[in-house]
Amino acid sequence: MSNLNTEQQPVKLFTVEGLKKMEDELEELKTVRRAEVAERIKVARSFGDLSENAEYDAAKNEQAFMEGRILELETILRGAMVLSEDEVPSDLVTVGSIVRLRDEKTGKEVEYSLVGSSEADPMAMKISTESPIGTALFNKRLGDTVRVSVPAGQFDYSIVAVRR
Repeated sequence: MSNLNTEQQPVKLFTVEGLKKMEDELEELKTVRRAEVAERIKVARSFGDLSENAEYDAAKNEQAFMEGRILELETILRGAMVLSEDEVPSDLVTVGSIVRLRDEKTGKEVEYSLVGSSEADPMAMKISTESPIGTALFNKRLGDTVRVSVPAGQFDYSIVAVRR
């Protein structure tokens, strides 16, 4: 796994779906939203006095926010990396893995998808590699036991299944 990123920015790992979602958002902002906001600014400007023009101020604020998001997405995507399945052993937990864990104390099992930080959605059981559980699981293997420290305490989990 080589890093061709020469700008010294951190590499962000993504699933294929997460990268596509981010690329689609960037494309939408650049092609559709920019034109919509530019038109809103143009219409608001036609109302006259810009010093007391709430529509103009709102459109300019939206433009600034949108341009900031475009820059953020471009920066993230420059450092984006998707691990292909042939690069990773099937029993290794990494971005894109679906991991079944067994609580060592209760025996209860839970399943998580490990994703990049910008894809995390705890309600959908998608956890970031930067979360406490994700950090504990990252680069572990099927059969390993991990200790997870969270505000509620420490928990020990066995990795009972790993798939993609």
